[in-house]
Amino acid sequence: MMITVMRAAAAMALAVFPLSLSTPAQARAVVPEVLPIGVAVSALQVADESRTGYTRTAFKHWTAGDNPSDGCNTRAEVLISEAIAAPEVGPRCSLTGGTWSSYYDETAVDGAGGLDIDHMVPLAEAWDSGASGWTAARREAYANDQGQASSLVAVTARSNRQKADQDPAEWLPPAAGALCRYASEWTATKLRWGLAVDALEQDRLYDLAAGCGGDNVTYTPAP
Repeated sequence: MMITVMRAAAAMALAVFPLSLSTPAQARAVVPEVLPIGVAVSALQVADESRTGYTRTAFKHWTAGDNPSDGCNTRAEVLISEAIAAPEVGPRCSLTGGTWSSYYDETAVDGAGGLDIDHMVPLAEAWDSGASGWTAARREAYANDQGQASSLVAVTARSNRQKADQDPAEWLPPAAGALCRYASEWTATKLRWGLAVDALEQDRLYDLAAGCGGDNVTYTPAP
């Protein structure tokens, strides 16, 4: 019943805000989009998923990062940008010290060694949802995406490995306070890259959205 109500409310809201979705010209201009979370979930394309042909190596990742001259790869650049107490950056981008907050499990982490960089939408899930039809260059851009802060997130290795390649219908962060942020960032990443959701995944996102009050989803269409 709640999902039906959320679907109806989101459809009505989407009709009220038709200009909040990108036109081709806006996408080229990289215009940020802001949608109420229920409307954002309703804007996701629903499609069956297929993992046929997937290999992790189809997504070249941890490349030279956004600043190739800094000696840090994508992983290290994300760690540096998300630190709440900055690490010392040494030769070859070795990181010493620093503190991070893993929002999935509301855990403070001292030192980069206890962290993984999670692809908000895992590589295998992205493949299932449309990336199988992309070029190798676009998959590389996805796997190293720092153009939207929610695409890559520093979290405890434990929580990242528990999540693995599961979507929100199969796994959610253990911290109750993380759920609305997670639902928003998952939805934002799928919208940014034009990735589909399956029916169970969308239903779970609607369930989450129903408990997230006036939260918005902000995303920028990928180049």
